[in-house]
Amino acid sequence: MWRYAIGFKSEGKGAQRTLISTEEVWKGRSRLLDRPDSADEKDLARLTQTALEQIQVNAEFRELATFFGETTYLHIVPQLLKYGDSIGGQRLDDDPFGQGFLERVAKTTARTRDARLKKIQAALAAAVPLFKELRFVQDGTNGRPHLEALYSHHRPKAGWQREEQFSDGTLRLIGLLWSLLEGDSLLLLEEPELSLNDAIVREIPYLMQRVLRGKKERQVLISTHSGVLLSNPGIDARGVLLLEPGQEGSTVRGIDEAEEFSLEHGFSVAEAVLPKTRPEKSEQLRLWQ
Repeated sequence: MWRYAIGFKSEGKGAQRTLISTEEVWKGRSRLLDRPDSADEKDLARLTQTALEQIQVNAEFRELATFFGETTYLHIVPQLLKYGDSIGGQRLDDDPFGQGFLERVAKTTARTRDARLKKIQAALAAAVPLFKELRFVQDGTNGRPHLEALYSHHRPKAGWQREEQFSDGTLRLIGLLWSLLEGDSLLLLEEPELSLNDAIVREIPYLMQRVLRGKKERQVLISTHSGVLLSNPGIDARGVLLLEPGQEGSTVRGIDEAEEFSLEHGFSVAEAVLPKTRPEKSEQLRLWQ
């Protein structure tokens, strides 16, 4: 229904501002916006802002602006979650690195939170050795939220572990699965394989499919360099976009005929497609001194 295109360029002089080189909005076959326009040419400062972000301009396509505004990006940095109080520092508005992840969990209604944690617990039980149970608690003295996990142990009365004791991979996996359950807007995930065992990484596509089963359909975009993740045979090639390096920067394309042929005859995405992303002359790194 909607099509949005945007391009950027450096001003090339003065303050070297980043300017919009093109911005178009289409609804069906009707083009509602085409920039730069005559007003932009008279006042270059207008090109430092998109029409999409300006309420007084985007009335005709605010539905599109709202869609982009609801997009979720999550790339949990475990250290920020574990040691956020000690590290301090500014938290970004959308909290893309998960500093406020536990607060988000706490603000969820108890019924919804428990249902989500139950699904995550089932996934973790299959992926994390000796994992048994996951629960949400709040500190009795200051009300701070925490996640606690119980593991099968040779000492039956061994206590619960809190999030600062979790491995980085466990924290990232919890964040990934929670974000999948949290809404139905576009979700962007960057390198979900980080800090995880290869055996778990290979099953990430399956875990995502299982968690999303029965939910309202949503679109998920994942960036990855992981051959292990892309070796999963269940990945549909129609959902793969390749970022291919070139002289003028990277280009994005879908699967070509030769790659599709390979995939149809038993090759994985890791085997048929991933080698195309390899930088030229990367093997010369081994000669560098």
